[in-house]
Amino acid sequence: MQTAVTRSMRDGGEVLNADERISAEAALRAVTIDAAWQTHTDNVIGSLEPGKHADFAILSSDPRRADSSVIGEITVQQTRLGGAVTWTAT
Repeated sequence: MQTAVTRSMRDGGEVLNADERISAEAALRAVTIDAAWQTHTDNVIGSLEPGKHADFAILSSDPRRADSSVIGEITVQQTRLGGAVTWTAT
């Protein structure tokens, strides 16, 4: 997500094709419902809706509200599969 939002090179200096940056909202969509659509599984994954698997991660902060330069530092606090907790950070 951070790379899609900032388009910054790994060394943190140069921005590659600044006109290709997307919003954090669009980047989040790209790794959730849009990714599910690409694999023809958007009927069961990719968003939280009745009838779909309740598989999701709880993050340490909202990547849509975080400064774009620190999106990559957001950590996973908990994962759930089918709504059941499968992992929790210690």
